[in-house]
Amino acid sequence: MTKAIKLLTALPPPQRQSLMTLAQEVSFPEDTRIFEAGGKADRFWVIRSGAVSLDQRVNSLHRVTVASLGSGDLLGWSWLFPPHEWDFGAEAFSPVRAYEFDAAAVLRLCEQDTQLGLALVRSVAEILAHRLEMTRGKLMEQHAGRGRGALGRLQGTVCCGHPERGQMR
Repeated sequence: MTKAIKLLTALPPPQRQSLMTLAQEVSFPEDTRIFEAGGKADRFWVIRSGAVSLDQRVNSLHRVTVASLGSGDLLGWSWLFPPHEWDFGAEAFSPVRAYEFDAAAVLRLCEQDTQLGLALVRSVAEILAHRLEMTRGKLMEQHAGRGRGALGRLQGTVCCGHPERGQMR
C-alpha cells in the first residue's frame, strides 16, 4: 500500500522553493464551488487549511463525495494531463486557505528545471496511486458490507421469471 504524501513536503527543498515562487495565496468561503467536472483545468492548489470535498455528479440533483482533502493535500491534477478538464467537482467543505498555482506557469518552470518537472510528476503520480488505493478500499468495504456481491445476486436469480425452474441462463 502506498503512503499518503503531501506535495510540498515530497518535493526536495530546492524544487519546492522554485515552485513556491509561483504560489498565490487564495481563500474560499465554506460551500464555495471551486471547480466543476468538465471545466477547464488550468490551475491547481495545495490546501493550507480547511477541507475540500471532491464530488461526482450522479444526476441533475445529486452529487456523491468521492474524497475529502485537507491541509497539505493537492487539489487538482487534471491540469497535468490532456484534455486538461476536471474529472470531478470540488467544493469548500469549510473555509479554505490554499496556495494556487497557474498550470501554464508551472509547466514552463518544469521545462526550465527538469529536476522539478520529474519530482513534480513523480509526486503527483504517487498521490494519485494512494488515492486510487483508498478508493478501492472504500469500494471493497461497501461491497463486503452488502453481504453478497453481484455474483451472489446473479446466483439467486431465476430463469425467465419462473422461480420453479430455478435455472440461470
